[in-house]
Amino acid sequence: MDKKIKILIADDHLLVIEGLKRIIDECEDMEVIGHALDGKEAVDLALKLHPDILILDITMPGYDGLEVINILKQTAPQIYVLVLTMHEEEQYIFRTIEAGAMGYLTKKSVADELVSAIRRIYSGKRYLPEDVAEIIALKISRGEGSSPLDILSTRELQVLKRIAQGQTNKEIAKAYNLSVKTIDTYRQRILKKLRLRNNADISRFAIQHKLI
Repeated sequence: MDKKIKILIADDHLLVIEGLKRIIDECEDMEVIGHALDGKEAVDLALKLHPDILILDITMPGYDGLEVINILKQTAPQIYVLVLTMHEEEQYIFRTIEAGAMGYLTKKSVADELVSAIRRIYSGKRYLPEDVAEIIALKISRGEGSSPLDILSTRELQVLKRIAQGQTNKEIAKAYNLSVKTIDTYRQRILKKLRLRNNADISRFAIQHKLI
């Protein structure tokens, strides 16, 4: 048998990791060589184990997915990244692809498309599901310029979305394994960058830009 595709999985939910492993274990041409539960561990294991493909969630404690992609692009560009996330918003798609990800899958489509995505990416080609490709094509056809969201970091964008959904700083801090003070710092940056006054403004802004 030819060399197996070596895969590292990074997701902060063990159930997701186990589900991905089950799908991959059914394929004779690929194997899972490890998993990480946060962004820093994902980088450390990638540099140690040298996988062919890193399946990476966007929202994780420590380094977020975009930070992981940026680090690996500098330190291990031979590792192909397949983003697997619950986020379907244009901002997440464009940020990860521009950063260097070779593919983007939403978790709702993983069972049907994961294996095809892995094989295509391993061959050096990008993989974008039809719905994601349509989003990109539509944005290009509209000739859209920069968005106010472009001035936010990925973590700020994530925090903004959770604030708009009504979550407290404490709830957001727990989700990202960060301190409440750190989340409040992100909140203040969001308000300043977007020239907003309070959480109500954040919610209106998120609705206007179709983040919720």
